[in-house]
Amino acid sequence: MSSALLLVDIQNDYFPDGAKALPGAVAAGERAALLLADARDRGLPVVHIQHVAVRPGATFFLPATFGVQVHACVAPRSGEPVFVKHFPSAFRDTPLLAHLRDQGISSLRIAGMMTQMCIDTTTRAAADHGFECVLAHDACAASSLAFAGRVLDAADVHAAFVAALDGTFAAARSVDEICRGA
Repeated sequence: MSSALLLVDIQNDYFPDGAKALPGAVAAGERAALLLADARDRGLPVVHIQHVAVRPGATFFLPATFGVQVHACVAPRSGEPVFVKHFPSAFRDTPLLAHLRDQGISSLRIAGMMTQMCIDTTTRAAADHGFECVLAHDACAASSLAFAGRVLDAADVHAAFVAALDGTFAAARSVDEICRGA
């Protein structure tokens, strides 16, 4: 089974002073950096996904801004593809699926931001496309959400979405577990 690392939307706007700063982004970015280093050491293919907002009224990931750039903690190296997306799923209207199929990839290690949006959507799509997915839960970050007068803090949102993905769409593992091969 050939595996690849998929890093989704780890971009400057999600970090402190960004246009959509997420609680836990720095810690998640540090964990993603460890996962990236492990993948590179093992010679695993790495794919970076970058969201560029094109919908009217968007407030972050705006084209040609510092915020849209991939964060330095997981900066792509020469030869590591960066696919631009405009929707929550990294598979929608991108060459990602064809690239993974062309490379013979059947398993994905997934990390990134936001857990409740692009990570959830991309992980479900990957599973639907037949990929075996491992979600690096501690290399992801979420935002708080509000519904029906109730506010859910980011940690609870993250936990709920990881719990929903784990077992059906992915195996949720820590970066340490993934790097140990667990």
